[in-house]
Amino acid sequence: MTVSRRRLETARSLLFVPGDRPDRFAKAASAGADAVIIDLEDAVGAQDKDTARQNVAAWLGAGKDAVVRVNAPGTAWSDADLEVAARFSAPVMVPKSEDPAVLADLACRTAGNCLLVPLVETAAGVERATEICATPGAVRLAFGNVDLSSQLGVAHDDHAALAYARARLVSASAAAGLCPPVDGVTTRVKDPEALAADIAHARRLGFTGKLCVHPSQVAATRMRFAPTESEQRWARAVVEAGESVTVVEGQMVDKPVLERARRILATSG
Repeated sequence: MTVSRRRLETARSLLFVPGDRPDRFAKAASAGADAVIIDLEDAVGAQDKDTARQNVAAWLGAGKDAVVRVNAPGTAWSDADLEVAARFSAPVMVPKSEDPAVLADLACRTAGNCLLVPLVETAAGVERATEICATPGAVRLAFGNVDLSSQLGVAHDDHAALAYARARLVSASAAAGLCPPVDGVTTRVKDPEALAADIAHARRLGFTGKLCVHPSQVAATRMRFAPTESEQRWARAVVEAGESVTVVEGQMVDKPVLERARRILATSG
């Protein structure tokens, strides 16, 4: 069993769980997230990398599914991480994604069996987002706001400071025909207002999902990325008005507006 392309493309909530905490894997899987990401990178100390990789192999080998965040290409652990993911055809989240050639090599080495989720978290990655999106195997971008903000010297929760980077990922995804990207994390896990504000900002920019770092964030994330009742009502009215140019609720409706309405209804299920 593996996470399908469609599931990755439509996921609103993706929940991280540390690879060295196998006792938390089942809890994460039952938290209601659209996908679980077992993290072998930042959440795991160097002394525990090998054990964490074995935990992933045991989980996937038992027929469970997950996205695997491998250690960055070029590190001492990356090749072994990739081998485990490839063995079970698990999607791979690639940290520090900034070089399309490196991503293409990963896709080649897994014989195209592992869907790639490039995690863009460097300035170079932001500037090369269009090329990254065009890499074979790339399914959906994810935004690494914490690492990028550290490189830029800004706060990771500053919406204005990271607006350019977020907009670049959304535009690059659309240009390449990929589904909209996944927004970065909200580190204040006990602050629902901060989570709501981050999601509202991400939605306005065109993101359709979010990385979560605690199970308590999952339900609100899935709910807030879903089309609201008013959006669904508007979309139904537009679709019901037909193909011709017309006016709905005082707004001119033509083909692009109709297509947006159809997307809203499709994502609302």
